[in-house]
Amino acid sequence: MSSSAASPPPRTHAALARLVPPGLGVLRARYRSVRAATERLAAPLSPEDCVAQSMPDASPVKWHLAHTTWFFETFVLEAADPDFAPFDAAFRVLFNSYYNTIGEQHPRPRRGLLTRPALDRVLAYRAHVDRAVDARLSAGDVDPAQRAIIELGLQHEQQHQELILTDVKHLLAQNPLGPVYREDLPTSADRGGASLSWHRFEAGLRSLGDDGPGFHFDNEAPRHRQLVSAFELASRPVTQGEFAAFIEAGAYEQPEWWLSDGWTVVREEGWRAPAYWERCGDAWQVFTLAGRKPLAPDAPVCHVSFFEADAYARWAGARLPTEAEWETAAAALPVAGNFVDDDVLHPLSLGPDEGREAPARLFGDVWEWTASPYVAYPGYRASDGALGEYNGKFMCNQWVLRGGSCASPRDHLRASYRNFFPAGARWQFSGLRLARNVA
Repeated sequence: MSSSAASPPPRTHAALARLVPPGLGVLRARYRSVRAATERLAAPLSPEDCVAQSMPDASPVKWHLAHTTWFFETFVLEAADPDFAPFDAAFRVLFNSYYNTIGEQHPRPRRGLLTRPALDRVLAYRAHVDRAVDARLSAGDVDPAQRAIIELGLQHEQQHQELILTDVKHLLAQNPLGPVYREDLPTSADRGGASLSWHRFEAGLRSLGDDGPGFHFDNEAPRHRQLVSAFELASRPVTQGEFAAFIEAGAYEQPEWWLSDGWTVVREEGWRAPAYWERCGDAWQVFTLAGRKPLAPDAPVCHVSFFEADAYARWAGARLPTEAEWETAAAALPVAGNFVDDDVLHPLSLGPDEGREAPARLFGDVWEWTASPYVAYPGYRASDGALGEYNGKFMCNQWVLRGGSCASPRDHLRASYRNFFPAGARWQFSGLRLARNVA
């Protein structure tokens, strides 16, 4: 395969230029840690697992391993060296995701056809680029702008770590043998559950978003003020047991709860329950990364689409919160919960006292759908150059999720973090929390 002609080095991303990047020593240690974490996630898989693609929206693990490396090769090594020689010129096209400024890309739905290069070749690519980046960091040959781009690359890789887990889960679920990603993952034990209560937030002019010196993605900025009406937010996410009641009430056959597009998808796709749920006699089983498990009634429901989350909220006499309401509730709370760092890899059941003093589980366990379309904040402007393609061009036909999941790294999240997916997506660890108006 021929590669496209070399493009000029990308210009510094305007949003990154405002950040205070980590020092060289800290960044070097963080680079090694994040890159090693990605390879640990891939370690339980066979080479065959790593090459398969279960649907167009998912990517093979081998592709994730290569693309995250492509990012550092392209935006760090090549951008800084006029005499740069790539590890393999064909990789420029094979592992470019969506950066049109850089050049052509291999079609996303056909990533699973890339049986070559072999997994060993991709791992050698990672090692080659890691040595080069580490050498530059060790020599101190990285200015603040380049350090900021390396930090962006690490944040980007952490996003792909979550995608590795969600994509592998979807892949394994297609196999009639029900293969297990890891046998040693703990089961969500019954903890008694937490009754649903409501926390009231008064109307006010709220400051939302992030423009501080620490890392944030450009779609979290600029920080701005927004009038938020009084609202109430549920004390915890909707649980699997509650969503099972929605199913048993026949809501998947009742169009009155569904948005028009959602009802169309329900009928066309034959949805009758969240993804990975399977009826076994009178009980539900749920496919997890540890295999099929009985439904955990007090654990947050996950793998629901925006359409299902919205329909459940209507059925329950409530609604989804806006992202401004969600951030208002989360801004004063610590980023604490069940993350990939805890090595559970599925939502945990709630205890009876959770949510009494403040909304519980706003971070971790499941991404929470909001009622907000993914659009730019007032004053946002995408930067010039390739890195300007990272977020802004996707601000169309997507919905915002907040909070992170059991597959997200803890240090990757904050109250202002904005995730986004199309309304019909449900292979992510996506759940919901209810909100309601205050009379």
